[in-house]
Amino acid sequence: MDSRSCARRRSTSDRAVTSERPLLYTPAEAASLLRISRSKFYELLTAGEIRSVKIGQSRRVRRTDLEEYVERLTE
Repeated sequence: MDSRSCARRRSTSDRAVTSERPLLYTPAEAASLLRISRSKFYELLTAGEIRSVKIGQSRRVRRTDLEEYVERLTE
């Protein structure tokens, strides 16, 4: 097995993991995961209930921030 086939195999498996559980979600994707409306999601962002990051002009929500929000709901 040459190094190119190893890299190709590793690259394919890395893509499978990240496509199943992305690190960052758009607000629409995050709202969908939480089963709430996009406007309700933006209300939660504005209120500081859910943290987000900005990349250029885009707002993204980390998977861990969504998980932390859900954990706080069950307390």
